[in-house]
Amino acid sequence: MRRTCLAPLIALAACAAAHADDDAPTYAFGAGVQRMPAWQGSKDTRNQPVPYIDIELPGVGELSTTDGLTIDLIHGEHWHGGLYGNWLWGRTHNELGPQLGGKVASLSPRWQGGGYLEYAFTKRLSVGTHVAHDTSGAGAYAALYGDWQLPDVWYIQHSLELQVEGMNGAGMRRFYGVTPTEAQAIGTAPYQPGAGWHSASLEYDAFVPTSVHTGFAVALNYGRLYGNASDSPLVRDFGSRRQVTTTLAFVVHF
Repeated sequence: MRRTCLAPLIALAACAAAHADDDAPTYAFGAGVQRMPAWQGSKDTRNQPVPYIDIELPGVGELSTTDGLTIDLIHGEHWHGGLYGNWLWGRTHNELGPQLGGKVASLSPRWQGGGYLEYAFTKRLSVGTHVAHDTSGAGAYAALYGDWQLPDVWYIQHSLELQVEGMNGAGMRRFYGVTPTEAQAIGTAPYQPGAGWHSASLEYDAFVPTSVHTGFAVALNYGRLYGNASDSPLVRDFGSRRQVTTTLAFVVHF
């Protein structure tokens, strides 16, 4: 998947190594820090150390800490699709903060698995979708996205990604619902949202080389919650519709 060099962040590093041979496997490894919302819908942020791995095997798939696992079963010139898997962050007592910690349920991180379908118009522009199900619960998640690799500036590679995400009712209630007991504890009305699209985000990614095989990966993601997510008392009374995530990592690629 994504031999078009359109995957965000670390895949840009892999693309730098892949220009010489589009059919060669590429590998990128690194470490960095991500400043992200403390929980989905939070107005507060937290720093999360993150390892970075991106392994691309042409005609087979990709394993990435930014985009998850994809296994391409179509192998078309423009069409790609197959199996998809990824990791979904939860929320801890400490991340919920003094207003919500111990009053609103903490959520464990979960694996999700499903499928994806992508169409590459050119080597710089592609659109796609992925659908996945929580492997430990009832939540189901979907996303529509478009990737555009911008013209290089000097040796800097950069791209834009626009993404819209949704959940089924179980997923929405898990992250944005408020049970009667929780509502009494935080002084709001109970809230049991249904399925729907809940957020849209625009992400800018750049890879700034420091040598032939090393560089810095930078990402800025600006998101907005809407619909059932933004109507949740957790977001309306304690959080924010505005969701910003920034990432900086040092990467070695070959």
